[in-house]
Amino acid sequence: MTHEQFFEDYTLGATRTTTGRTITETDIVMHAGQTGDFFPHHMDAAWCATQDFGQRIAHGTLVFSVGIGLTATVINPRAMSYGYDRLRFVKPVFIGDTITSTVEITAKRDHPKRAGHGIVVETVTIVNQRRETVLVCEHLHLVERRGAPG
Repeated sequence: MTHEQFFEDYTLGATRTTTGRTITETDIVMHAGQTGDFFPHHMDAAWCATQDFGQRIAHGTLVFSVGIGLTATVINPRAMSYGYDRLRFVKPVFIGDTITSTVEITAKRDHPKRAGHGIVVETVTIVNQRRETVLVCEHLHLVERRGAPG
């Protein structure tokens, strides 16, 4: 879906919540293969049984990727991702956990070098099925201002 929105159209405090997505063993194995991260925390069930969590945990980068992917439901031709700040892995995600993402517009500011654009900050909070926060970050968007030279 496409939804054109200029910098001026974003409202502080606006929120949206995604549908859920269950993290599977296949997700973890595929992510390990894609990234090369085969640490035992993710891959070795027997070793994990002897550790504090008692079971394998999903890679933080997997949770981040899936959680952000859940938010990618609308294309805004006036905006593009500018990066992520303040990323924290708050709690582990286990095989069988279902994660959901909530996005809130928490800041708008001028871009220091591009007068025709501004920065919109979305705080992304990813929770598990028990509503426990598992990851939080700020997603920065570079957004065109209304009337900016094309």
